[in-house]
Amino acid sequence: MFNKEVKSVLDLIQAFPTEQSCIEHLELIRWNGKVVSPFDATSKVYKTKVGYQCKNTGKNFNVKTNTIFDNTKLPLVKWFLAIWIATSHKKGISSLQLATDLGITQKSAWHVLHRLRELVREKTFEKFDGVVEVDETFVGGKESNKHVKKRLNAGRGTVGKTTVFGLHSKGKIRTQVVTDAKSSTLIPLIHSNVTKGSVMVSDDWKAYRQIADDYFHEVVTHGAGIYVNENYFHTNSIENFWSHFKRTIHGTYHQVSPKHLTRYCDESSFRWNTRQQTQDERFNESLARCQGRLRYKDLIAKGI
Repeated sequence: MFNKEVKSVLDLIQAFPTEQSCIEHLELIRWNGKVVSPFDATSKVYKTKVGYQCKNTGKNFNVKTNTIFDNTKLPLVKWFLAIWIATSHKKGISSLQLATDLGITQKSAWHVLHRLRELVREKTFEKFDGVVEVDETFVGGKESNKHVKKRLNAGRGTVGKTTVFGLHSKGKIRTQVVTDAKSSTLIPLIHSNVTKGSVMVSDDWKAYRQIADDYFHEVVTHGAGIYVNENYFHTNSIENFWSHFKRTIHGTYHQVSPKHLTRYCDESSFRWNTRQQTQDERFNESLARCQGRLRYKDLIAKGI
């Protein structure tokens, strides 16, 4: 896809020095030589002075139409830099740092990063099979660190935290923010994400006891200090992912609201699932997923 290997930010700037060079590369990634109308994929397309026109609808468009780059004042040169930087940092990058790197406001950088998180979200997927590890984790600060007036005086440990459920199979991670870690919540998610008859590996949390009804269930009794059971099954892979995920949250973002937590999970999942790719490949895969747009008013709206 590149004329030469791109290994650094400097290489990227040299590869895409102008807006037109970015447009040409994005067209190659999205259309690969055959322009497709975003309004009618079956329509014939005419080239115009400013872009393209869809014959069936009569609407004009360009390669940025109906993508995260649509109707934005930020030039593609800076968008390309943002994608490269955000996907190359193992633990992500804060909006404050990205704003400094791109020379934009922190508010704009925050919106850009959320658009990128929406971009890498897994929109279609096949069910996992084979050996699948399942686990849950909890995200949020300690109640003891909060102001006394804001503490939830009901239990301890996971109180006030948001639950995230995860599955790992064949090197791939899938996560979902859930309301709780009860059996009634987790078992339906397992059914919708894992082919029946697969080997399910979990810790000894009681919510997973019903797994044995439809799967081969291997239990690793963490409560007894066991981390590899007698059949040599473990949940170390997904535990490793949680470790990376939490270092990203605590080390880079410091505080994440439950409202936006799903996107941060998607970002970490994408980074994990593409860890074997080169930065060139990860950059191009990100561009290939650019369809769709997250508007700022929708991002800050209540209940989103």
